[in-house]
Amino acid sequence: MRVLLDTAVLIFAAISPERLSKQATVVLENEANVLELSAVSLSEIAIKTALGKLRISAGVARQTVEELSIRVLPYTADHAFQLFDLPLHHADPFDRPIIAQALAEKIPIVTCDEKFSLYKGLKLIW
Repeated sequence: MRVLLDTAVLIFAAISPERLSKQATVVLENEANVLELSAVSLSEIAIKTALGKLRISAGVARQTVEELSIRVLPYTADHAFQLFDLPLHHADPFDRPIIAQALAEKIPIVTCDEKFSLYKGLKLIW
């Protein structure tokens, strides 16, 4: 199964795996799954780290991506165009593009963020 990981899932996997749900852990550990992370998530981590809101280095993020065999999914124009039809259930500038990406790719997203459930057609795993 192909899945998109929310930014928080990568952070939890990197620095506090005990915060992952049992279902999220099963998804991450199943080698048959194709784990993907939005390039937007890497930008979010870099920006929030620079602002002092997160403490995760580029090295730790890269190591986690490599250890979990995560593919980084580029953010494309098709993903951005999906934003035009996305209702404004919340205004997080990083979540919305990630949600749009999951919808455009027609893949579930692994997230602990309950606000994601407000988006019709988005399949969540947690």
